[in-house]
Amino acid sequence: MKNANRKLCLHPGPLKSLEQRRKLKKSQFAVFIFQVSICAALFLLGTPSKGQKPQPTPPPLPPDQDVDVIRTETNLTNLLFTATDKNNRYITDLQQVDIRILEDGAPQSIFTFQRETDRPLAIAFVIDVSISEERTLPDEKAAARTFIEKVIRSDRDQAAVIPFEGYAHIEQGLTRDMIAIYRALDGVEVAFPTYTGSAPALGATMSGPGTVGPPNEGTTAIWESIIVACRNVLARSYTQRRRAIILLTDGNDTSSRVTRSTAIDQSIQADTVIYAIGIGDRSRDGIDKKHLDDITEKTGGRAFYPKKSADLTKAFQEIEQELRSQYLIAYSSTNKSTDGKFRSMKIEVTNPALAKEKLSLRYRPGYFAKKN
Repeated sequence: MKNANRKLCLHPGPLKSLEQRRKLKKSQFAVFIFQVSICAALFLLGTPSKGQKPQPTPPPLPPDQDVDVIRTETNLTNLLFTATDKNNRYITDLQQVDIRILEDGAPQSIFTFQRETDRPLAIAFVIDVSISEERTLPDEKAAARTFIEKVIRSDRDQAAVIPFEGYAHIEQGLTRDMIAIYRALDGVEVAFPTYTGSAPALGATMSGPGTVGPPNEGTTAIWESIIVACRNVLARSYTQRRRAIILLTDGNDTSSRVTRSTAIDQSIQADTVIYAIGIGDRSRDGIDKKHLDDITEKTGGRAFYPKKSADLTKAFQEIEQELRSQYLIAYSSTNKSTDGKFRSMKIEVTNPALAKEKLSLRYRPGYFAKKN
């Protein structure tokens, strides 16, 4: 019985007529011809024609190169913001129905509203190394290193180190290599009597006949250095990274050949928020809080003014918390013109209960439209 069952499984039952056998053979032959045709077609497609070189497999991307998987041609406008209460505590449970967004006064339809806690970071440490930072620079470096150790995730985040005096010096471009970042940070020294690093001097503009002359030794070009950080470093990073500058300086710009408003505009164009840590030798020119407050508020950031080492550490901790407590709004502007003009943005709290709390919302005040 076992053998009989095995035969029944392997062969169909006997054909009732010769005509059925012929039909079976024809169908089997047709299947065979079809299979041969497919094989031949695949063979021809896989064989390079005369004069055509086979395309090699592209090499893998280096670890620091980003792939822009979301095209920048999208019509969506992204805006990150943070919300705090009157005690400066972060509000992390807002809903889309609690707010609305206006562009040039016109309400916009929100496409996306979500908490942003895990977006990859691109952070540039822009560090004043003029003589006014001589006493505080060691503490600044130690606090920055602690921040990097706690915040920068080597599998996704990037950091850059850019010391500056009269010129900016990109000692380390954006990288996920923690050793390289620490090495560059450790090598930052006060530029007295001259700059001691190895990176070339970079400015935001060229000096020549009929223009402002180059900066002198010992001067400080804060606004130019911000522009260099945005243009040469952050603007080249992966589009979907959260870009930020952590600016360590006393705020006393003595030699920039561009205005502060130009630096603000460049930061907005690069979608970069600026956090300033106002620190320096108070026995010299003190801290220019007015200018640091202005450039941070107009880019969606904050300024901190530590008086002692513990305050400096706390400032970095608050920056860390803010970067992890943001919301993302995405909307498609009702203004479809591509004129390159600035468009103001405003977020309003529409929830009556939350409006009574008088929440503080921080975000960049606008953006520049694309220009054809």
